[in-house]
Parts: sequence; C-alpha cells; structure tokens
Amino acid sequence: AAALRWGEPLPDTHLSPQNDGRLRLSRQGVIFKNSKTGKVDNIQASELAEGVWRRVALGHGLKLLTKNGHVYKYDGFRESEFDKLSDFFKAHYRLELAEKDLCVKGWNWGTVRFGGQLLSFDIGEQPVFEIPLSNVSQCTTGKNEVTLEFHQNDDAEVSLMEVRFYVPPTQEDGVDPVEAFAQNVLSKADVIQATGDAICIFRELQCLTPRGRYDIRIYPTFLHLHGKTFDYKIPYTTVLRLFLLPHKDQRQMFFVISLDPPIKQGQTRYHFLILLFSKDEDISLTLNMNEEEVEKRFEGRLTKNMSGSLYEMVSRVMKALVNRKITVPGNFQGHSGAQCITCSYKASSGLLYPLERGFIYVHKPPVHIRFDEISFVNFARGTTTTRSFDFEIETKQGTQYTFSSIEREEYGKLFDFVNAKKLNIKNRGLKEGMKQSYDEYADSDEDQHDAYLERMKEEGKIREENANDSSDGSGEETDESFNPGEEDDDVAEE
Repeated sequence: AAALRWGEPLPDTHLSPQNDGRLRLSRQGVIFKNSKTGKVDNIQASELAEGVWRRVALGHGLKLLTKNGHVYKYDGFRESEFDKLSDFFKAHYRLELAEKDLCVKGWNWGTVRFGGQLLSFDIGEQPVFEIPLSNVSQCTTGKNEVTLEFHQNDDAEVSLMEVRFYVPPTQEDGVDPVEAFAQNVLSKADVIQATGDAICIFRELQCLTPRGRYDIRIYPTFLHLHGKTFDYKIPYTTVLRLFLLPHKDQRQMFFVISLDPPIKQGQTRYHFLILLFSKDEDISLTLNMNEEEVEKRFEGRLTKNMSGSLYEMVSRVMKALVNRKITVPGNFQGHSGAQCITCSYKASSGLLYPLERGFIYVHKPPVHIRFDEISFVNFARGTTTTRSFDFEIETKQGTQYTFSSIEREEYGKLFDFVNAKKLNIKNRGLKEGMKQSYDEYADSDEDQHDAYLERMKEEGKIREENANDSSDGSGEETDESFNPGEEDDDVAEE
C-alpha cells in the first residue's frame, strides 16, 4: 500500500501531439512509425502477451504488453473502432482485447504494483495512473517516503518533475518497505549509475549551498556530491556556467557552478552549487587514468599528476570535463580595490560581482543576472542612512532585484561600470548631484510627488548641516544639554 502525495495533476497516458504517427496492424505484428522522429516500433505477433483497451484523455487508447515486459501505448482511437480491433486481435493474434477502465475517484491511497517496465498505482482492481520506469532519473528515500524524479521532455511545455509516495511502516521485521519500493524502481529506472572508478576525488570540500562538507567524486559524465545527509549525482549536461570569484578578503575563492535543471532536496531547489576555498590550501592530484588516456581525452588541458592550490585544481578539472569556460570578474575594481561590492540582498549580506556580461551575487541566495536580460538599472537613496545607496536592477521579465546598503564611496565606480556597459540607467544625469548633496540624488519613485518625503528630505538636510557645523570643532550644540548639578527652578518646584 502507498499514498500518493500530489505535487501537481498527473498527465494521462495519452501521447503528446509531437508523437503523432501511423499505426499498422498486420498478421506479422504491429508497426508504429513516429512521423516527427521517424522512429519505428516493431512488435512481432508472437511477442504480444496482452492487449488492453481503455478510455483516456483524448478518446480511447490501446495498451500492448509484450512477453519480455515492454509496454507500448497508442491513443487517439474512436470508440466505434473497438469491435474492429477486437475481432482483428482474436483472429490474427489469438488475443482477447480486454476492456479496462481507469479509476477516476480522485483518491490518493492505493496499492503500487510493479510489472515489467511499469509502476501502476491501483485502487482496488482499477489503475489510477502508470509511470514508465525508464522515465525515472532519480529515486530518493526519506522517512516513510519515496521520491521519483523524471527526465525532462524538452518538447513539452509542461513537465511532471517529481512524484512522492508515502509508504506506511509495516509490522514485519527485517523488511523495510521504503527500501523495497526504491529497489523495485531502481531495478528498471534509467538512473545515473556510478560505474567504474572516479577519475579523481576531492575530500571534505566546504560547500555553502547546499551547506556542509562534501566529498566530490569526478566521473566521466557526472559528478557525485557525497555529504553526511545528502547525495547528489549531477550530470555535466545540466551545468550551465562555471564562475571563479575572489573573495573581498583576498584570502578565499568562491567556485560557483550554475545548474539547470537544479538539484533538489525536498522542496528546496539549488540552482547554484557554491564551494568556498582558502587560497593557501594546496593539493597534489593524481588522475585515475593512464597518461595516454589523459592525453587523448583532455588534449593537454589536464595531466596525470598535477599539483597546485586546491581551488585551481578543482576548477581546472571541472573546466576540462564540463567543457565550459570559467567566468571570472572583468576589469571592475571597487573603492577598496576589490573586484566586488559588499551589499545586502533580501535578508543577508553578501558580495555583488560585476562581470563582463552580467552580475552575480553570492552567496545567500545566489543570483546571476545577464546584461542582455536587464531592462534598466536604478541608483536609489538608501532607506536607513545617507551613508549608503541601493542599486536596483529590473529585468525584461519585470523581476526586480534590490541590492541595498552599498557604501557611498562605491557609487562612482559602479556608475562608470554600468555606463561603460551601456545599460539603461533609469535616473541618469544625477551623478554630479550625488557628490554635492545626497538630496539631488535620484529617488526610486521619481514618477509621483511625495509631500511627506519632501518634508523628511528638508529635515534631513537641516540635520546634516547641523551635524556638519558641530563637527567643525566649534563645540556649539543646537540641542540644549541636560546638565545635572545645575539647579533649575522648575526642577526644584517639582
């Protein structure tokens, strides 16, 4: 027994429009040719074990099972065609075409049956849905829970990402129902298996997202992240970009791996993998391949024995295997000489790196914004103090990112950088004003007049002038001080 946790409605078993084709039934067997890909399914009559006719989302469907466990489904039939098909199956294949209905009660508690390449979720004797196990890319277990993740169909607009099953505990000793369920899935699933030895292993690397210390095993087609609680297998095909970013303290390096689709842990999705290295940590590395293989495969980019700082080794190996170039900060230099700007995004403080073709913010939450998706940027007054300002970015999709609490000294450098990159600045023309007084410095809401804000600005101006006067060493203070010891009539009266 198992309960399905509905993440989103499951698709019916009908074929998507891009799988259109022609089905031919003959005495020798069944042939289906996909008109888009040209792929041909050829099922011999002698291989057919079972035929099922049922109502599906688009009309009626035919499900064929073969003796070696393969399942084929075709739909788009009309109800009137059942008799003709049934007679043909009886006459030529000596097979009864059984009529079966799907259960549409909407219950989520039922029995899971494994047959051939299929997982079938049944209520009573009626199936609710079936999952072809060859579509499963990952199967993870939790307490009383099994999660199936699926390979993505690039042509489909909407894809089912994952399905979770709650498996109740049993009284039997020695049998873990969750483990048994997972083994049944994995035996037929198309999961990345760690076959052969890893090319190399990096032990106990510090990972900021997902947080923890992980061993990273590098395989020819994927990397395996192994931590105390989580295990991830990340195919190199899902790696979008690699970044190597020097920390502001000049002693550490961030290595960022951008992923699509992201790795998932429960409801959390990690689009970025962020490793943190100390610059003075060195390593000697020997690849688990002979020298000819290394030369043939990496063409001089890697050698069998390498040594150097840990971050360099990890980035070199990743670059060679993923075959992507590593993005480093461009020629931007901030006020303090660092290649990044300290700021806050959402609740936490982090570093914003202006790159040659975009911005990246690390580390919580990581954000990467390409210049070509930026609609405009905006320099805005800091909300809390006049010593800082906010940098806002709006994308063409309408998403807004606000990087706040940036030191006022960084303004000129950032403005020049944005200007040189020809990004639209919403409040252009206020750079000079910024230097004289903060008030002429643009506000984010330039469209509407805000009387309260104007008054606050005036008061702020007066306060700032007063503060400047008092700091000149004149010692004059505008507020009357409370001087204990000087007797006052009022106080005595009280």
